[in-house]
Amino acid sequence: MNKTKIRAYVYVILCIISWALIPVCSKKVLIGMNNFAMLLFSNFISFITLGIYITFAKKWSILKSYTTKDYLYMSFLGILGSFVYYIFLYGAFSMATAQEVFIINYLWPVLIVIFAFFILKERLTPIKIISILISFTGVVIIVTKGNMLSISFGSIKGDIMAFFGAVSFSLFSVMGKGAKYDETIAVFIYFLAAFVVSLVFVPFSSIEKVNTNIIVWLVINGIFSNGISYIFWFYALKKGSIHIVSNAVYLTPFVALLFISLFLKEKIYLYSLVALTFIVSGILLQVLSHSLTKTKAI
Repeated sequence: MNKTKIRAYVYVILCIISWALIPVCSKKVLIGMNNFAMLLFSNFISFITLGIYITFAKKWSILKSYTTKDYLYMSFLGILGSFVYYIFLYGAFSMATAQEVFIINYLWPVLIVIFAFFILKERLTPIKIISILISFTGVVIIVTKGNMLSISFGSIKGDIMAFFGAVSFSLFSVMGKGAKYDETIAVFIYFLAAFVVSLVFVPFSSIEKVNTNIIVWLVINGIFSNGISYIFWFYALKKGSIHIVSNAVYLTPFVALLFISLFLKEKIYLYSLVALTFIVSGILLQVLSHSLTKTKAI
């Protein structure tokens, strides 16, 4: 294995760690501010971080190659994937346990299949339908806290927000599919557009207290979880094996549960692990089905 591929796999590990820290960062920061305030500062830190990277990578000239229509579409995607998504996600973290929110939010790969059927007219095969049902079973388990027969809901408002967060991100993914933009430039525009919209919602922002601990986690979230992680991800996809890189990312929720236990001291319940297993199993069934279809086509 050459040095480039080794670096790609190191980057995907760093990416998984960065994304797995999202529930911890969110819970830590939301102690002192609401979801609108957190998103405002987080988006600012993220687009500044990416702007610095673009400067060192000497990519600013790429901006001239895009039309006004391109920038409007990138801005729309940014508002959907970097504003609406995180408003729901951070709002959910403020209402429910970190493990509950993160597991429900991880339904987005399944929702992509559903939206791809309606928007992109992609075929919905029997295996895809089965995988969707398996993953939704996991959501029912986590929402009812494993008590499926008596249906005893937990933090239903937080669960609903987490679900709509997953809907937002899956729509963002489907609508961004096929967009031929430089990935780093696109993500920079996403966070810049989201920051501008966040400014409009400043009246809804609430800051109760700010201390060193909150600032540290806010910076970690802005620089790593929502910023550099995308650079890691795109590099890993380009330089490593797509199959290994894309499947490795499914370790993220399991690493997230570990971080939730370590940093937030939340007890990880058996039903959470069972629910997560159902959701990831449904996703992996889709991946396997897609791989087999491609193999047959060859």
